Amino acid sequence: MKERLVMWIALIVVIYTIVPWVATRLLGIGVFRKGKADNRIALTFDDGPDPLYTPQLLDLLKKHEAKATFFVLGSKAELYPDLIARMHREGHQIGIHNYEHHSNWFLAPWSVRRRHVDRSAEVVATITGDRPTFYRPPWGILSLLDLFWLRPYKIVMWSVMPKDWRSRVGSARLKARLLAGIRDGSIVLLHDSGDTFGADRDAPAHMLKALDEVLTGIRERGIKPVRVDELLEASEIYKLGIFKRTLVALWMAWEWCFVKLFRLKPVDSGNPLFKLRVREYQGKQPILLPDGERISKGDLVAELHLDNYTLFKIGLASRSTVQLATQLIRRTRNLLPEIGRLLTTDPSFENVKGLYGITMIHRGSKQLGFTVIDLPEGLFARVTRTYLRLLLYIVHPNGKERLKEKSDLLEPKIVAISKNELTHRYIA
Repeated sequence: MKERLVMWIALIVVIYTIVPWVATRLLGIGVFRKGKADNRIALTFDDGPDPLYTPQLLDLLKKHEAKATFFVLGSKAELYPDLIARMHREGHQIGIHNYEHHSNWFLAPWSVRRRHVDRSAEVVATITGDRPTFYRPPWGILSLLDLFWLRPYKIVMWSVMPKDWRSRVGSARLKARLLAGIRDGSIVLLHDSGDTFGADRDAPAHMLKALDEVLTGIRERGIKPVRVDELLEASEIYKLGIFKRTLVALWMAWEWCFVKLFRLKPVDSGNPLFKLRVREYQGKQPILLPDGERISKGDLVAELHLDNYTLFKIGLASRSTVQLATQLIRRTRNLLPEIGRLLTTDPSFENVKGLYGITMIHRGSKQLGFTVIDLPEGLFARVTRTYLRLLLYIVHPNGKERLKEKSDLLEPKIVAISKNELTHRYIA
């Protein structure tokens, strides 16, 4: 009986603590931990404000014209209101990091919300006139109920953690870690105070020295530090509903598996819109092309595949399916010379007769030299139609409406061009 009780208690503890830790820290469920915006990152600073280091940090950010997000402790905000006011005045974002630096695992969820988060938000609002809506828990630790009780707040984690709270890391190693870890959309975890449990008091001094050089380095890479709310706004995917976001994540995972499984070759590593693979044409009806080329069952073709993530990003920026198609045509035209060179110089494409693909977005492909052919009716056509409509729903933010409005036009077609025609048009 006692063993069973212990087992149940252990299970409850795991569900209440470990499950949300895995969900938020490892899987990013219910939190914002990395953006999707090109050339933008978010620098975030926890545990302040600090009367010694925060003014130096604000001076440094001003010097580099960088914006940041400060997750402050409410108790410190009360002690140093002038620093909170300066953060706000200089355009930085202020978020909440509890009233005191206590772990949420050891606090009742209603206490976290009322005595820590709401209380701290009121402190900041009194100073600045703006109430914070972004929250980061101390040590990134949440309980299961926090995910429900803290819904009015956007919970922010991180994707880069250089462990700057330890003095022994030093500024040189810290700089190396930051420059190696920062990518487009990164959320960087740093600290402008060293007086919390587990931190070294002088650690922020090393962070400031490293950050000065890092800000110069990332500026040379064209990366701009912005506030977390700005990064979130730029990451259009997070404007979608949870169902759509989940579907996109699953689809991109499938995309990765498909590319690895069938060993698709990118046309241009710097422009990942298209990938190719060599395969035998399996259509029952031969494809007759205008230059006399005939592609029959069993002939080798270079099968063209759109990169779904790139397509998704283009779709997010497109107001309509027509605009999406226009963007694709423009990018395709730019890549066709590279495809032609690949088909004529890469030994793996030596015996292919032409370039072949199936798409619903085929408007304008004739002007690029492609022959557009109806997909023969049958099971394959029905499955392909369903697959491509699902893809359109995923890659376009208004995909559901587009499917309703243009259902008669969104039919999958075969597009094909012979190798000879491709090389004659684009690389001759």
